[in-house]
Amino acid sequence: MTGLMGLAPSPRARRLLVAPVLAAMLVALLVPYGALAVHDTGAFELEGNAVSDTSGPPDDWDRVCNQVTAGAQCASAGPTQAYGGATAVGWTAEPSPNSSIFTGGGSKDPIDINQWAWKDESGGLPDKDNLTHAFSARYSLTPSATCPSTGTTCEVLYFGSDRFDNSGDAQQGFWFLQNAIGLGSNKVGGGTGFSCQGSTCASGFHRTGDVLVISDFSNGGNVATMTIYKWNPGLCPTGKEAGCGDVNLEKLASSDQAKCGDSANPSPDRGCGIVNSSNGTTAPWSFLDKSGNTTYLQGELFEGGINLSSFNLGNECFSSVIAETRSSTSTTAVLKDFVVTPFAVCGASLRTQTSATSIPIGSSLTDSATVTVSGGTNPPAPTGTVSFFACGPAATTCATTGTAFNTQPLSGAVKVGNEYTVTSASFTPNAAGTWCFAASWPGDSNYAQAGGFRDNGANECFTVTPRQPTISTSQTVGPVLIGTPISDTATLGNTAPKPNGDPAGGTIVFTVYGPRANPATAVCTTATLVFTSSGFAVSGNGTYGPATFTPTATGIYDWIATYSGDPPNTLGVASGCGDEASAIAPKQPTITTSQTAGPVPLGTAITDTATLGNTAPKPNGSPAGGTIVFTVYGPRANPATAVCTAATLVFTSSGFAVSGDGTYGPASYTPTAAGTYDWIATYSGDPPNTLGVASLCGDEASVIIQLQPTMTTAQRFRPNDSATVTVTSGAGNLAGTIRFQLFVNDSGCAGTAVYDSGEIDITTGTGTGLSRTVSTSNTTEYVTTGTTFSWLVTYTSTNSGQKNVTATCNAENSSITIDNGGTFNTP
Repeated sequence: MTGLMGLAPSPRARRLLVAPVLAAMLVALLVPYGALAVHDTGAFELEGNAVSDTSGPPDDWDRVCNQVTAGAQCASAGPTQAYGGATAVGWTAEPSPNSSIFTGGGSKDPIDINQWAWKDESGGLPDKDNLTHAFSARYSLTPSATCPSTGTTCEVLYFGSDRFDNSGDAQQGFWFLQNAIGLGSNKVGGGTGFSCQGSTCASGFHRTGDVLVISDFSNGGNVATMTIYKWNPGLCPTGKEAGCGDVNLEKLASSDQAKCGDSANPSPDRGCGIVNSSNGTTAPWSFLDKSGNTTYLQGELFEGGINLSSFNLGNECFSSVIAETRSSTSTTAVLKDFVVTPFAVCGASLRTQTSATSIPIGSSLTDSATVTVSGGTNPPAPTGTVSFFACGPAATTCATTGTAFNTQPLSGAVKVGNEYTVTSASFTPNAAGTWCFAASWPGDSNYAQAGGFRDNGANECFTVTPRQPTISTSQTVGPVLIGTPISDTATLGNTAPKPNGDPAGGTIVFTVYGPRANPATAVCTTATLVFTSSGFAVSGNGTYGPATFTPTATGIYDWIATYSGDPPNTLGVASGCGDEASAIAPKQPTITTSQTAGPVPLGTAITDTATLGNTAPKPNGSPAGGTIVFTVYGPRANPATAVCTAATLVFTSSGFAVSGDGTYGPASYTPTAAGTYDWIATYSGDPPNTLGVASLCGDEASVIIQLQPTMTTAQRFRPNDSATVTVTSGAGNLAGTIRFQLFVNDSGCAGTAVYDSGEIDITTGTGTGLSRTVSTSNTTEYVTTGTTFSWLVTYTSTNSGQKNVTATCNAENSSITIDNGGTFNTP
């Protein structure tokens, strides 16, 4: 079997089912009353059966069974519902008849439990005295007409049992004990038959205020008696005295008519009992009597109740209930069978409360521990020290083992009623995550339990949130020229130390995206990623970088600085896309020209070359491309004014292909008119990295002129001679030869002739047969003033009818007189 806490009982304690406290005990103002009802409070049914009559309040034993066993027994019954539920319930099943029976003469009610002895499953008892189940419940009720009270609550105890056989009357007792009593390791023999948990166990298992109810039902249950005692050893220190019920027992009340609802015991009543009145009464749990019945025969079920407040016992807390059968109602009667049932947790308890459910890393919080004591009207204050523990950063509960982070003495506790609260020193978690507090108190001489008192932190866990760092950046804004590196730095703030106290770690990585397709819109995607830096190792807050990148194309580039974070204490962070941009401008190349300046004569070709500088490589790294075109405009209408328009355009060269910086050309043009001509050299540029450029109109001019000739004269003389021979008719035509000899500066013809024509047939000359002219063919020219020429001409006739003609030397002569002149620069 298992109880509400889900704990499987050990073999030694197989009769015990844990029955935890369902609500805190309420302290009542204890004023004695002469008549307090128990059977008709509306909280519980005392009518002689164990099954609740309705779906709502009041309760009955089937609901108590369901509550204790968590549905393992009496599953058809709902949990306790009356007035918010019972403050304590107990239900225990004996493994078999004859289990746990008393033995030895020391096992009597006036004798402390530490002297009792028992044996197990040995037989020897009448079957009517063998108990099979025992059950109990306590309620803190609102005072009413049926349960009046001057205090805040009316404390009522209900109890019952069933037995193996109904053949004969049975006397029963119910002990309500403040200490937690269980079965000891030595069944037979005094002193160790039972165990005890509590600070008072050393001086005796009983505590003053324990309650004993003894009942007797005879004549088939029609006649009932009930006597109520309180354990009070101080009342009778030397034996029986006036007012003593027996040694250690103080009689509080006794009635010969204590049957619930009996006309002789009208409501309200202080205590009553009842048995089932007919055969076949339903048993809500597994039950088998001696006769083989699974339902109760008349008199096999007993239940009763007492009003604790009527006996000034409303403030007592009971940890255990012992149901017993006995030989009589006398306090010294022989005890027979018994069942021990755990009931409420009494004496002291510990609960804790964290000061916050969520804090950021680096913040602190506290835990408070409240020790609540109970038992009696004025329980003593707890003493000793509370230890506080913390578990994390991945905790759901916290054990009170290891080293506490803080201890606090209960001597400094804040007291409210019976609650004593101490608060821990501040605790600063070193890691983000889920943490839990727990606290423990070992107890003291007044309050003790095995293992001490503790709270395992199941309901006081808290979250430590990581810190969100900040990141700010400082990038190259630009614009800068293509080819210039751009950089970015990141300043990290609000990091949290690592759990070991070192500065936050992690890395910062810079990425660059671009260039933007639309200058106004930043797009940071994988498709636009152009650069990823190596990671810069982080050591807490500070400035990291710079990361440097040289774009290969102009445009706007967007940086993102991403911090990885350092789990668990520091989250990651990144700057936003578009938050930090760098503008890259194209290069403006330079162009210089070298043209034919002139002036040059019309008809001469003029040329121009262009030297290109400051270009930028293409995005792929190759030299800038494009072309250079030369144009010529002119001639100027006004030599002082350059006009470069379509109307004055006279020449356009073909394009010269560009490959980076260099000199391109020459372009050549031959003007057709004189004047001043203007060259323009235009470079197309190479987008996106290199702009275009052109020389200016008028910056480079070529002058074309018409040449003004000068004239000088140089006379040349080529002396020649002719001779005409004429004859009269009669002797026939002329026939013969003529010879010319020229003598220069030799008037006597004494030297050698500078020219000798030889014999020339006269008939080769011009004219007629009777008159012919023959000329010389001298080609030698003379240009020297003062030169004289002397001719000697001879005609030798071969016509016999005609004579020779012989000339005289120097008969014909000439000389040279030269006067050369010139005209210069004359239009």
